[in-house]
Amino acid sequence: MASKALAGYKLASSLSRILPKRAGKTVARLAGRTVAKLDKKRRAQVIRNSYRIHTSEFSGTALRKFVNQTFESYALYWLNTFRLVDMTDEELESTFTHDGWERIEEAVKEGSGVILVLPHLGAWEWGGLWLARIKGLSITAVVEEIKPPELFEWFRKGRSVLGMDIVPVGPDAGSKVLKAIAKGQVVVLVADREVGTSSVEVEFFGEKTFLPAGPATLALRTGAKLLPVAVYSKDYGCHGVVRPPISVERKDKFRADVERITQTISNEMEILIRESPEQWHLMQPNWPSDYGSGEGRI
Repeated sequence: MASKALAGYKLASSLSRILPKRAGKTVARLAGRTVAKLDKKRRAQVIRNSYRIHTSEFSGTALRKFVNQTFESYALYWLNTFRLVDMTDEELESTFTHDGWERIEEAVKEGSGVILVLPHLGAWEWGGLWLARIKGLSITAVVEEIKPPELFEWFRKGRSVLGMDIVPVGPDAGSKVLKAIAKGQVVVLVADREVGTSSVEVEFFGEKTFLPAGPATLALRTGAKLLPVAVYSKDYGCHGVVRPPISVERKDKFRADVERITQTISNEMEILIRESPEQWHLMQPNWPSDYGSGEGRI
């Protein structure tokens, strides 16, 4: 099973890189719509997410369109990610626009560290490649480890080729990220889903859930700038948005400050997601109400 999964991703990667751009997009959209029909669990999660964003009155044709767009967006994400390794600097420059880059630039110059916090939205690797290759920054990204291990290792090597040091979520992640910040590397943390063991209860799209405590904890311990970001897929490429830094000023006991800052992160991610909700690729249960009767939190 493990070798089949890896072989499948390798085949998809190879096809993505050899298909003409227009044909590749057509195939990706078709694949996305097919998965939307077949994968009932993920489709149900996307529908629940849509209610949180649009209210429960969102239904019928509008809902079906949204679900298809979300799965198409996710398929296009993989298509574009597989193709990044072949992009020239000229292509990268011409296909990536941005709003707020100066906030990252200013944070880097201050020298206290930079933490970019973002949701599973759009195409973050594209932005990471732009930062690494065009702006010359060293990037460390913490990602959820997937199974089987050889598949995760293949993904890790692929992102390393793009100029990013990949750290799997786990007991050693914190110390590795602290070292990366000390070295002046830009740290990327995807933070709209609870992973690992350290989490904080927040309100996220009007409902209580748990999000990682890591971003707030690291920012408080290091004094690093905490910047909410998103990279949106566009017809021509991608558009990066960097919002103003989140205050990490100490105001209370450490745990209370972590909770306050994590709630602010949740609020910021809502803003970023609402800009293009069909590009939100969170397709796993994320709120207590997402789990069926008798099922608990992961």
